[in-house]
Amino acid sequence: MIMQENKPDCLYLRYPKEIMFSAVPRSGFVVFCVILVLTCSLYPVLKTLCVQVHSAVTGSYVAGYHSVLLVNCPTEQTARDIGRYYWKGEIRDTSEILLLVRTRTSLVQRLVAYIKAVHPYDIPEIISFPIDDGSQHYLKWMEDAVTDI
Repeated sequence: MIMQENKPDCLYLRYPKEIMFSAVPRSGFVVFCVILVLTCSLYPVLKTLCVQVHSAVTGSYVAGYHSVLLVNCPTEQTARDIGRYYWKGEIRDTSEILLLVRTRTSLVQRLVAYIKAVHPYDIPEIISFPIDDGSQHYLKWMEDAVTDI
């Protein structure tokens, strides 16, 4: 004879299967998955929109939004062909001199103000690239040679 213990029913309460596997928990999971997929797929669009709104509201520039390309060309003529640009309703093919200024990042805005004051263009191309890495010997020389004014 097998003895059964008398255990209270409250320890064995279970949800009926139809409640455990009902459409409500399953649809909540589906909604979660759809929101997750939409968020991941729309992230680039949302990021771009946020950058534009931030820039419009604050009037500031968000780093990394634009890029500059450095292009090696086999001849000067190739560079001229690639470098033609559209300005004020016509295609321009002018020669310009590239001035490379090495300075501390803390001085960039002061230099920008100076260059804008003396440059003949209405909107001179002034772009700053922070130095992430390089010759340690050269970077040490630059640190010693360029002082914070």
